[in-house]
Amino acid sequence: MTCFGTCSVPMMKAMSMAILVCSMVTSTMSETTNITTDQSALLVLKSHITHDPQNILSKNWSTSSSICDWVGVTCGAKHKRVTMLNLSYMGLTGTVPPQLGNLSFLVELRCRNNSFHGSLPMELTRLRRLKLISFGFNNLMKGEIPSWFGLFPKLETLNLYGNQFIGSIPTSIFNLSSLQIITLFNNQLSGVVPNEIGDLQNLEVLVLQVNHLNGPMPPKFFNISSMRIIGLTGNNLSGQFPSHTNFLFPNLEQLVIGMNNFTGPILNFISSASKLIQFDIPFNSFYGTLTSKLCSFPNIQWLNLAFNNFTIDSTDNFFTSLSNCKYLRVLELEGTPLNAMLPKFGGNLSFSLQYFGLTNCSMKGNIPKQIGSLSSLGTLKLDNNDLTGFVPTTIGGLQKLQGLYLNGNKLQGFIPSEICKLDSLVDLFLANNKLSGSIPECLGNLDSLRTLSLNSNGLNSTIPNALFSLVYILKLNLSSNSLVGSLPLDIENMKVVIAIDLSNNELSGNIPSTIGSLQNLINLSLAQNRFTGQIPTSFGELISIELMDLSKNNLSGEIPKSLEALLSLKHFNVSYNQLEGEIPTGGPFLNFSAQSFLSNNGLCGASRLQVLPCKREETHKSRNPTEAISVLRITLPVVSSIILILALTFLFMRYKKVKALKLSSEANLIFPPWRKISYEGLLEATNGFNEANLLGAGSFGTVYQGKLNDGLHVAIKVFNRNLEEAFKSFDAECELLFNLRHRNLIKILKTHNGNEFKALVLQFMSMGSLEKWLHNCDNSLNMLQRLNIMIDVASALEYLHHGYSQPVVHCDIKPSNILLDADMVAHVADFGISKMLGENALMTQTKTLATIGYMAPEKEDRSAIKDCLASIMDLALNCSSDTPEKRKTMKDVLISLHKTKKKLLKEIQSI
Repeated sequence: MTCFGTCSVPMMKAMSMAILVCSMVTSTMSETTNITTDQSALLVLKSHITHDPQNILSKNWSTSSSICDWVGVTCGAKHKRVTMLNLSYMGLTGTVPPQLGNLSFLVELRCRNNSFHGSLPMELTRLRRLKLISFGFNNLMKGEIPSWFGLFPKLETLNLYGNQFIGSIPTSIFNLSSLQIITLFNNQLSGVVPNEIGDLQNLEVLVLQVNHLNGPMPPKFFNISSMRIIGLTGNNLSGQFPSHTNFLFPNLEQLVIGMNNFTGPILNFISSASKLIQFDIPFNSFYGTLTSKLCSFPNIQWLNLAFNNFTIDSTDNFFTSLSNCKYLRVLELEGTPLNAMLPKFGGNLSFSLQYFGLTNCSMKGNIPKQIGSLSSLGTLKLDNNDLTGFVPTTIGGLQKLQGLYLNGNKLQGFIPSEICKLDSLVDLFLANNKLSGSIPECLGNLDSLRTLSLNSNGLNSTIPNALFSLVYILKLNLSSNSLVGSLPLDIENMKVVIAIDLSNNELSGNIPSTIGSLQNLINLSLAQNRFTGQIPTSFGELISIELMDLSKNNLSGEIPKSLEALLSLKHFNVSYNQLEGEIPTGGPFLNFSAQSFLSNNGLCGASRLQVLPCKREETHKSRNPTEAISVLRITLPVVSSIILILALTFLFMRYKKVKALKLSSEANLIFPPWRKISYEGLLEATNGFNEANLLGAGSFGTVYQGKLNDGLHVAIKVFNRNLEEAFKSFDAECELLFNLRHRNLIKILKTHNGNEFKALVLQFMSMGSLEKWLHNCDNSLNMLQRLNIMIDVASALEYLHHGYSQPVVHCDIKPSNILLDADMVAHVADFGISKMLGENALMTQTKTLATIGYMAPEKEDRSAIKDCLASIMDLALNCSSDTPEKRKTMKDVLISLHKTKKKLLKEIQSI
């Protein structure tokens, strides 16, 4: 008989209790085992991270604390298992290990904006609960998107944008019926969009921008009624969108399909899109008539129809209807032949419109005075039209305006002084009109101005001195007017200017020598004026100059030899002047032709330049005896004195030579043998200083990349032997860099210190200079990367100012002197003009020798970085204080930056 039939009630209770306890112990053991599994997987991931710039994982992911308390880790309330892993914006470098597939409760995997490389392991398919996977903006292997992404049964969001994926879009991902968001933009995908995409009936967001996709969108795609956002810009897609009246995307909010080969009457397709917010279709071949129906969308904020084949119905009052667009912020119609009058702005547009673009639209008539009511307008582009009349004075009411483009019209009259009320103005283009009178002196008060283009008008005044107080202006073009007077020495105030064009005016006087201090200047044209005097020798200091046109003036004297140091100079013209003497032969002059020196009868030089050969001094004819005696009476004492002086000079030089040998031997002690490299070694490393290995050129020399015998990839800085300052720069860099030790300072690996040839072998920075990343469209930095670079530079400066035995002032901190290694760690370089302060010197007493720069506007508009930008700008303003005592020390700057970064990371984690 079984126990259940005979056991007493107390026995039954005891057994029940035993079973319950056993069950609880087993559950606890299972939970502990699972937690251990998650911890092991995360520790393996940590071991695969080769670079953790914020030390987040190295400091926080410790076995001494629960994994549920680790930064970036979220655990479920019920099972205490890892449900979300968020490593976004941490700047991590490494690979994704297969053990990550052991996080069996994981629902969200967020790793965007890092530097994960290699391939994703197939073991991730074990994550059966996964709903979101995001590896946007990493460096994942240049290969096809794995087909096994179709094995996540619950996946709702797939973000693989900003990587190096190639090939076609795998059709397997369209088997995921729960998929709602697909973002694959900024890759190198090719082929057609698969027809199977129409099977995703829950799809809401499809972003495939900036790839190499081609062909038409598949017909089944237009059956997905749940679509909210469609992004296809920057491909080679073609075909038409359906034009029937039954609108297929009732929830459509954003249609962004510019820069493709689409055609057809797109306006019919969106005529019933009542929820439409953004309609962005530029650079296609759409056609149709713009009517007031476009403004019937109650929520429309963005209309960009540029460079299509639209027309306008003059009887429909399209522009007038815009006043009903309550939320419209952007209206761009560039390249559309509208052939219409500008509307009298008003209504809701007065408060909402921020960008208005009608470039090259055949607009005619006057600019209405009501344009001054657009109080939120930031950019106004009416250039290259047929506008007439005057620039309205009401334009001074556009207090938020940053870009004013009225060039290429038929505007006349004076430049209204009301423009000077536009305190935020960055770009002012009034060129190619019929404006007359003077340049308003108050333009010199627009501190934010970066580009001023007034060329090709009828301006006939002097250039106001106040204009040269625009210390941050980048481009100044006043050419082809009737401007008179001379240029002031104050032109040196424009420290960051890169282009000055004053050609084809009636300017006179000497060319100011202070122009030579504009070391960022790339283009300088003073041609076809009435300048006199000599070409300033200081022009030899224009180290960035590429174009210099001084032709058709009245310049005299010789072409300065100092111009031979301008290694970047490609275009040089001094034709039609009165220059004389020998044409320089070194540096860029080796490449110039006769066209650079036409109609200067006094010039001489090589026959290829079509000038006379230079005459050498002729020997004097023999004199008669009486004259010879008279000459001897005078010359003998002089010659004797000279011989005596030469003898003393010889003895002095011999003494200096002995002393130099002594110093040379001391230098050998400073640079031990293992740090030296022979000239032959440099030749071999650079393949004979091959131009293919040239990285760049500066005022003191050139920089090559090379590979040493041991395989080490290096940068080799060769100093210009023709410049004494270059050799001084070599000595300065050797003295400082040999003794300085910091992870954010460039390191000297080897040196070559010959009498006629000097070079430094430095660490090779594979990611180039910060300047390349800031001003090149092919490169981009996110906010966290920028902040990390600031911290790296601040760390280096803090060490120079406070961490070395004597304070060191770099004197030339600028983006081109900030180099980035493979891990995007910043290194401060170029100590050629650095100086070491004495014991009694104060940091606040040093004079700034560096180039003044400006911060490019941040293009990201995420709420998480707004506070970060505000903190950085406050810090920048403090560091730029006129009174040194009010500036923060580099110690305080570094602390502030770390606090800003900590706050940014915290905000990112909460997103």
